[in-house]
Amino acid sequence: MADRILISKAQLADNNGLRIVDVLIEDGRIALVADMLPAPDDARIINAEGLLLSYGFCDLHVHFREPGQEAKETIRTGSMAAAHGGYTTVCTMPNLSPAPDAPDTLAIELQRIHDTAVVEVLPYATLTRARAGKEPVDMAALKHQAVAFSDDGSGIQTDEVMRALMRQAAEEGVIIAAHCEDNTLLHGGYIHDGDYARRHGHRGICSESEWGQIARDLAIALETGCRYHVCHISTKESVELIRRYKALGAKVTCETGPHYLTLCDEDLQEEGRYKMNPPLRSAEDRAALIAGLQDGTIDAIATDHAPHTAEEKSRGLEKSPFGIVGLETAFPILYTHLVLPGIITLPQLIDLLCQRPRKIFGIGGSLQPGQPADLTLFDLIHEYTIRSADFLSMGKATPFEGWTVKGRCVLTLKDGKEVYRG
Repeated sequence: MADRILISKAQLADNNGLRIVDVLIEDGRIALVADMLPAPDDARIINAEGLLLSYGFCDLHVHFREPGQEAKETIRTGSMAAAHGGYTTVCTMPNLSPAPDAPDTLAIELQRIHDTAVVEVLPYATLTRARAGKEPVDMAALKHQAVAFSDDGSGIQTDEVMRALMRQAAEEGVIIAAHCEDNTLLHGGYIHDGDYARRHGHRGICSESEWGQIARDLAIALETGCRYHVCHISTKESVELIRRYKALGAKVTCETGPHYLTLCDEDLQEEGRYKMNPPLRSAEDRAALIAGLQDGTIDAIATDHAPHTAEEKSRGLEKSPFGIVGLETAFPILYTHLVLPGIITLPQLIDLLCQRPRKIFGIGGSLQPGQPADLTLFDLIHEYTIRSADFLSMGKATPFEGWTVKGRCVLTLKDGKEVYRG
């Protein structure tokens, strides 16, 4: 007998507003989506009246730290946090030990994903051996098990290496996802080189350290035909460069994070939970990022979920490591601060968190019959307060601690099985 679940009276957001649908799930797959369905006698009923239904979100940029840094996060805890945030697919960055730079080292991560993940976890392979920025990996040997290639956390410092990487990527038909950062322009900085840094005596990171390398990479991508994805953009110049090269025909996509869309350096406090890389930029940069969302220049929103231990993040802005957690706050923060004020629509937000990331990286999944029943339900009505103590992630460092929001995840299904219930 088939295992059946009927999600009843859920709200589905589209460009015409909210409509009520029922979803029948059979053996872990979507069987029917319709305005009203009779309940099969053997179906378990999930009453979703008043709740928003979406296909499971997809995050192109997370750090689960395993193998090598399990004191910060594990694949299991990171995937549980993803489920809590409504994500059913995440792509894990390769700054691990050992680095997934060859089939044998990637196999270690893949086995742990198989053994412990509660959602779909798709790993990146590195761009260069040991993420050292010098020797390109063998993409042909890795491309069937890696979702894409990145040295995230490190920019490729030489034109020659990036050109060789992009030529190989174009030949193999794979995506390069680049963390763009010119080390010669950092000068020991750790927050944005803006008014807050100057007023409080902090060393700043200039915007050109990001956009300068993006400009170089875009020119090479256009030259080679490489599929190029820019990670976590944070500056107005980055938005304009990507807009320009898209118009020229470059195969470029990009992402930004919830924190860059809702915070700026004026919001900084002397706490490690406000420190990430790239840093929170100016209010003018934030406005440019929002404009990039609105006109389609920015293709996706990714959290850059980057957990650290509480002790590490207790050392203030200068001495804490870069990185905040984000999987469990992304939707409520963006719904409350972008959708409710009318900056973007709810269908646009779901597209940026779900369908467009999947399309960019060729990851399947949609709210159609035959697809895996990877679904999430949100309560959009009731307010609640973000408390890091409630997170399932081992990391608790968030700049959104204490914020009042709407959009609480109440249920996430992966292949029709409950992986989170609020």
